[in-house]
Amino acid sequence: MFKVGIIGLGAIGQRLIKSFTEHPEMEITAVCDPLEELLNSTVAAIGKAKGFTDYKEMLKNADIDLVYVAVPPKFHHQIVTDCVLEQKHILCEKPLANSVEEAESLYKQAADAGIIHAMNFPLNYSSGNATFASYIKEGYIGKLRRLELKMHFPQWPRAWQQNNWVGSREQGGFVLEVGVHWIQQIQKIFGPVQLVHRSVSFPEDENLSENSILAVLELEDGTPVFINGMSQTAGKEVVKFTAYGTEGTLALEDWSELYGAKQGCDFEKLVESTSVSSLMNELVNALHHKEADLPDFYDGYQAQVVLESLRN
Repeated sequence: MFKVGIIGLGAIGQRLIKSFTEHPEMEITAVCDPLEELLNSTVAAIGKAKGFTDYKEMLKNADIDLVYVAVPPKFHHQIVTDCVLEQKHILCEKPLANSVEEAESLYKQAADAGIIHAMNFPLNYSSGNATFASYIKEGYIGKLRRLELKMHFPQWPRAWQQNNWVGSREQGGFVLEVGVHWIQQIQKIFGPVQLVHRSVSFPEDENLSENSILAVLELEDGTPVFINGMSQTAGKEVVKFTAYGTEGTLALEDWSELYGAKQGCDFEKLVESTSVSSLMNELVNALHHKEADLPDFYDGYQAQVVLESLRN
């Protein structure tokens, strides 16, 4: 049984608690959050975990093998560094850090320490996304002509994200929070990507994150990648990733619903035929020193390089 400690019990931190508790080889033994009411309610819900308001105390005194870091991005560098120093395996929320320099530092520290350093990129465990990648590999669309990412949000932060950081220019915004998932997927499926041009708009309040972005990036072979993002828009939320090719088109709508069409044909929903593992199973594989499909801190660092070129 692998023992897990969680640092950060907000909306993101709460999401994986069920996955940890339901896995037969995982046990949450400690949780940490400075908000005592939230901490106490989480401890009561889990049942056996010890509660801490100081993560350093948790790292020193709790019986844990793996730490899940689910705090806002600007705290990642210090907390993850302290986890590395205590030789704890780490699962970190995205983005890896709050700057390229911090991300590179964390990757190098974790690699040198020889610990497991995984990133929580959920799209890697989605059957729709895995089937998309399989269709690309099999040549369904022919030669790739263009990639497009559309992110439109009627409200940002979204209703379930009302906190003091996700809408901030310092460490929030939809480019960072949502775009990071797709940058990681692009790099995984299609290879490295770099910025060519961007236009970003911000609200008058200098503390708030972007409300619009138009950007052009390119793959190593010059294939263009377009990003179209806006917040405070009419209509429903739209998150759509599309690959255009010489023989057809594939689109992931609403994050993971897969649609495709050959040239001259109408789009149809495609069967999600590629089986996928789960984040928990892959973590357990890694902890058993088996081969595991886990995005790591290097993947997080690579994504951070692109993200910061879009944001700054």
